[in-house]
Amino acid sequence: MSKDLFFMRDPWVYNPKTEPPQRSDKNLGFETRSLHAGFHPLMDMEQFRAFVPPIVPSMTYPYKQFDEIPYPVYGRTKTPTAALLEERLASLEGGEACLTAGSGSQALFNLIFNIARPGDNIVTTLNTFGEGYKQATTIFPERCGVQFHFVKDPADPNSWDQAIDAETKLVWIETPSNPTLFVTDIAAVADVAHARGVPLMVDNTTATAALQKPMQLGADIVLLSVTKFLAGNATVLGGALVGPEALIEDVRWNTTEFVGAIMQPFDSWLTLQYLETLSLRMERHSLNSQRIAEFLAAHPKVKHVNHTGLSDHPQRELAQKQMSGPGGLMSFVVSGGMQSAAKVMDSFELICHAVTFGTSRSICMHPATITHEHMTPAERTAAGIDDGLIRLSVGLENVEDLMTDLNQALAKI
Repeated sequence: MSKDLFFMRDPWVYNPKTEPPQRSDKNLGFETRSLHAGFHPLMDMEQFRAFVPPIVPSMTYPYKQFDEIPYPVYGRTKTPTAALLEERLASLEGGEACLTAGSGSQALFNLIFNIARPGDNIVTTLNTFGEGYKQATTIFPERCGVQFHFVKDPADPNSWDQAIDAETKLVWIETPSNPTLFVTDIAAVADVAHARGVPLMVDNTTATAALQKPMQLGADIVLLSVTKFLAGNATVLGGALVGPEALIEDVRWNTTEFVGAIMQPFDSWLTLQYLETLSLRMERHSLNSQRIAEFLAAHPKVKHVNHTGLSDHPQRELAQKQMSGPGGLMSFVVSGGMQSAAKVMDSFELICHAVTFGTSRSICMHPATITHEHMTPAERTAAGIDDGLIRLSVGLENVEDLMTDLNQALAKI
């Protein structure tokens, strides 16, 4: 896509389509596209005589002659290795195009900064990741004049409809949510948003396209933290937006071009390798988390477990309808509040206490004091974030070893 088409264009305007975008690789299976989208050793032999996609570390690209601008032209907007990753992520999510960012939080910032103006608003809920919440309540309202409407009952489509007005530029949902695993009906919210002429963005970080296809359910844009399950081992920091090509290129040339934070060649290359095992990893994460959730639900020291595979999850039927597995993220509430949560987390011998999720090693974290500390106590209560809540990202270890570690730590309270 030529830079000239978008550099001086008007801001992107939502243009609903009756049919989802059609890709040239649409007939290939998800696992095949995880391995081949954007690069195939035989098809790309003339350009790269290699079995593995190359790393191109250059940040600038020579002109062939004075009046022929190369594309990419400079590393702030795109590199050849990042372009391969963007093509693969777009293929996996079923979108027209993709743009990477320095993190998932930055991808969200770049999108909102690009599509919203002072006086506009975004509709969302309290069921979002902590940095997204701070952007919604502090950064954009105070510094950019963009307001956020928080839906009162995210399970009710009418509540979404009531939050949308003439100045709404985007509806944003995260499902399943971090850390309480609230599941939002993507198709129902898409219908509401589209009836009001507003695009829907779904944060698909927790499930990934291996387990959930938001665009098949009506989403227009997908937000991703590549850092989490997509990369899967805490070696990469990155984010991405997938959506209509006109929007993606608008963000690229009117925001990212100046911010300059796309994923760098080495991180892009690493992620390409990690995506090859995404389906296998998400299947194992799902199996392990289901076993752990059932174990914790029956434990006398645990008050409540948030996991979409449990029979008492309030949106279990919806989760089974729009997801092919529960994924690896869950949370549970221990008796005794924050003091007990701290005791349990300090007592783990195998499970690591760290600020991320979606890694091959199991990780725990305390949302009330780390990711969601900026929320008021009332907001945390509304979002289901109890002081005794522990977020657990279930890894790929032997599940019996994980249950042993959980059991000995819970015995300390």
